[in-house]
Amino acid sequence: MPITMDIQRSLELLHMTVYSQSISPCGKYLAAGNNYGEIAIFSLSAALSSEAKEESKKPAVSFVAHDGPIYAMVSTDRQLLSAGNGEVKAWNWSEIVKKGCKEAWSRRPPYGSSLEVPEINSLQLNLKDNSLLMAGGDCSIHMMDLESGAFTHEYQGHTDYIHCLALRDQLRECLSGSEDGTVRLWDLRTGGQVQSIEVHKYEECSRPQNGKWIRCLATDSDWMILSAGHSPTINHLQISGEVKAQIPCIPPHVHSLSINEHSPEHKVLTAAGSSHCIDVFTNFGYRAFSLTFT
Repeated sequence: MPITMDIQRSLELLHMTVYSQSISPCGKYLAAGNNYGEIAIFSLSAALSSEAKEESKKPAVSFVAHDGPIYAMVSTDRQLLSAGNGEVKAWNWSEIVKKGCKEAWSRRPPYGSSLEVPEINSLQLNLKDNSLLMAGGDCSIHMMDLESGAFTHEYQGHTDYIHCLALRDQLRECLSGSEDGTVRLWDLRTGGQVQSIEVHKYEECSRPQNGKWIRCLATDSDWMILSAGHSPTINHLQISGEVKAQIPCIPPHVHSLSINEHSPEHKVLTAAGSSHCIDVFTNFGYRAFSLTFT
C-alpha cells in the first residue's frame, strides 16, 4: 500500500535536521535550510507580535532549493545565498518575501575532478572585496567575486574537510578550521598561508575521546560566549570558560545559532539542529517559543 503524502511528510519531519540559518537584511525574516534541501522563510515580525497565532510560527514561504542538504547560508544586502553539495545558489530577498522563489544564479567552484561533488560546509562574506569565501569537502577555500561570479583565488593547505571560516576584517585575513585538526590563517591579499596551528597538540585543547576536528571558530567576542552542540542546551560562558547558565532547547543536537543584529525590535537568538523546530530566545535566558517546519 503506497505511503500517503501526509505520512511521508510526518516521517520527514521526524528525521529532519536544520543545518543553517540566515537573517534577512531588514531583520524581519529568518531563513532556515534543512537536510532535504528545503529553505523555509519565517516572519520574525509576525511571530514576535503580541497578536501572534500558531500560524505565525510556521513558514511564510518554503521551497526546495537544493538536491541535498543545505549546509550553509548567508545574506548580502539583496540576496540569500545557500550552499549544499558542490554549488552555491542565490535568491533575491525582494522576490522571496513575495513568495517568488526563482533562482537568481548558481555557481560551482572549480573542483579538481568533474565527477567530484564535495559539499560546501561554510560561507563567509568578505564585504571589503565584495567577495564570497566558501569551503568544504575538497579541503580548499574558494573565493568568488560577487560582481562577476568569477572564482578569483583558491587557498590550499588543509588535508581534510574544512568545516568553518571566519574573517579578520581589519587585517584582510581569513581563518579556517578543519578535520585535519588545524586552524590556518590566510592572507587574502597574497593568497598565502600565514600560520597553521595544530590545536589538538595543546594539552588544554586536547580531546582524544572526540578526535581533533575543528567544527567552529570565531575571531572576536563580547563578555559572553554562546556555545551549543551535542546536547539539548545552549551554554552561556564567560571568557574565563566558566559556565554561567545552561538553557534547555528542543533539538537534541544543536547545529546552528543565529543572533538577529539587524533589527533591535526583533533581536532574538535562534537555535536549530536535529529537529523540525527552531527555538527562539527573546532574552537569551529562556526559550520563548519555537518556529516549525511544516
